[in-house]
Amino acid sequence: MEKILSCLVICLVSLSQLGYSQRVAIQYTGDLPQLVYAAGALEKSLREQGYSVKDDEPEYTLHLAVDAGTLGSEAYSISPAGKRITVTGGDGRGVIYGSLALAEEVRNGVPLKKIRASSESPNYPFRAIKFDLPWDTYRHSYSLDQHLETCRDTTYWRDFLDMMVANRFNALTLWNLHPYTFMIRAKNYPEATPFSDEELKAWQDLHRAIFRMAKERGIDTYLIPFNIFVSPEFAKAHNVAMDNLEHQHFVDGDTADIIKKYTRESVTQVLQEYPDLTGFGLTLGEAMGGMTPQQREDWMKATIIEGMRQANRKSKLVHRIPFSSTTGSLGITSIETEKLTRKSIEEEGAMPFIEGPVWADLKYNWSHAHSTPQLVKVHGGKLYDTYFKPEPELYKITWTARNEDFFCLRWGVPDFIRAHIAHNNQSYVGGYFIGSETYIPAKDYFTKLEDPVDWKYAFERQWLFYKLWGRLLYNPATPDALFRQEFVRRYGPKASPLLEAYALASSTPLRLASSYDFTWDFTLYSEGFLARDSKTERVEYISVDKQINQPPTDPDYVSVLDYVTAKAAGRTFEAGKVTPPVLAEMLDQDCRKALRLVKGIKTAGNNSLRYEVADVVVWANLGLYFSEKLKGAVALQTYRMQGGEENKQKAVKHLKKSLQHWDEVVAITKPLYKDMPLVHYSEQSDNKAQNDQLRFHWEKLRAEVAKDVEIAEAATVVSLK
Repeated sequence: MEKILSCLVICLVSLSQLGYSQRVAIQYTGDLPQLVYAAGALEKSLREQGYSVKDDEPEYTLHLAVDAGTLGSEAYSISPAGKRITVTGGDGRGVIYGSLALAEEVRNGVPLKKIRASSESPNYPFRAIKFDLPWDTYRHSYSLDQHLETCRDTTYWRDFLDMMVANRFNALTLWNLHPYTFMIRAKNYPEATPFSDEELKAWQDLHRAIFRMAKERGIDTYLIPFNIFVSPEFAKAHNVAMDNLEHQHFVDGDTADIIKKYTRESVTQVLQEYPDLTGFGLTLGEAMGGMTPQQREDWMKATIIEGMRQANRKSKLVHRIPFSSTTGSLGITSIETEKLTRKSIEEEGAMPFIEGPVWADLKYNWSHAHSTPQLVKVHGGKLYDTYFKPEPELYKITWTARNEDFFCLRWGVPDFIRAHIAHNNQSYVGGYFIGSETYIPAKDYFTKLEDPVDWKYAFERQWLFYKLWGRLLYNPATPDALFRQEFVRRYGPKASPLLEAYALASSTPLRLASSYDFTWDFTLYSEGFLARDSKTERVEYISVDKQINQPPTDPDYVSVLDYVTAKAAGRTFEAGKVTPPVLAEMLDQDCRKALRLVKGIKTAGNNSLRYEVADVVVWANLGLYFSEKLKGAVALQTYRMQGGEENKQKAVKHLKKSLQHWDEVVAITKPLYKDMPLVHYSEQSDNKAQNDQLRFHWEKLRAEVAKDVEIAEAATVVSLK
């Protein structure tokens, strides 16, 4: 039955634009919730352009329809014909994406008579957000706890899901240690849930709202618990897992039969009580110390997989590929573990109650995907080819692109994402997870100015980050013009240079992470030029000495130490190698060009634009700081190895310039950004109360940056050749 939405509109756009008023009707066939959402999105964009609703004699008709026979899943076409524009999708998602593409044109001021035929189809079938929930978090820290109130507000989730679908993300994955007690009162273990009926209902209403709103937007939802955890109430009632009442993740696994039964029944009950929940995920490692890889797989089959089977409905599955081939919570990768894991995933993919393909997930370059687009490592070390050869039929590889490197400053390098996709466009790749484990994009705990800005939530500040990743994962051929136009729509024509400026300046953290090797989360925080010191096990400023001695991540990069050593021995580097002088020149050229691009942008009277421009300037100065630091590091190491007072003075000169750029960063950020709580600092000692008071700001590191100059001034010759 065809429905006509009461979206017949009288256009109030100026006569100079259209020459006459217009009435527009939106029609759609069927009652899919995705079609209702698509029609609503179109109506909203029309209203924003000054249209009013009428109910008769439309001059234009916008028709929304599903045609699975012609178009594939998530694909769409926009077909203008006279006074009728048809948006056709291969499914409900495709209709949404086509409607949003048309709505985008309307918001950008394109008259309906000038809408052109267009079509798109997805490059990857899986485009997910990794979202760590602030209750029972993976890590325990005020920096995560502070988001609790925001994330319990359904308005936040409505806006976050709107952002996701606008950027073509199609899966929301929700992660925490033990989600069940926030969602059900287990039938056979009611003591596991600590909440009153009223409190539990509030939690249940929240989860149901998230899943319902996601479904309306064509977004799948996955619940991804860690293992093996139970609530403290369950542990005390049954005298199990008593050594992990505070939910630490690096502990031995308690595989008691009652825990296994409780977990299995909880999975079943959650799937039965939340029909809009799409599926579950497996994570093999946390609180599973002392277990072999086979024992971990067996545990998952007996609990989550069997719980899914007993739910008597189909659901989807994410199987996080394990990183440990040992019985330790932390370990290394191995071919044997890969073979074992592949066998398990293929068995799961063949199960009739699992809707395939299974998403087999790996962390791209461990916890720091924003480094080199080349795959250098996964969590645990080297990746072999077991998962790809022979090519799988029942699962697809997905890559988790973790961001543990910039939370405050806005970021956007479209060609970096395109390079990522180009490196990972094999037929066995299903898509990406985008997100963090030490940052929740909810409460804005950064913004210092009290005057109005255009955002409420943290993810809205980073709109470019999400738009670039989402739209390019859907279609890597999406042109820069689309992203540039969004700057113009928000801030006017003067903001047009901002996309190029961001692409140049915010390459800085990528280049640091390519030049400075890392492993897990806290081993690098590029935005703050912080890294984990292997001796003190603390997150500290990357001194000039650390930069000299740290090997690079990207095999095409050359460390300062190796460069100076090779140069002293008369050895040269093959073409394409990024030596420290080459890297310093790249940083210098790109960052100075970025500063030139934004120099003429006037921000008076627009605080949102002020922040956008300021972040470009901050990234540029961090890049120039890094450039001078590299030059100083080369001169310093050269002096230590070969002597020459001119080398020492050159090192001092460059490091003083480096400090000047750091001072510029402090001057720009101090009035704009609060001192920020970071999880990076929360594990510095056992004193949680003290750690929760620790804050990050570039100003707090100024003395450490100044020590680089002192190191150069106090340098002595170590060896002469």
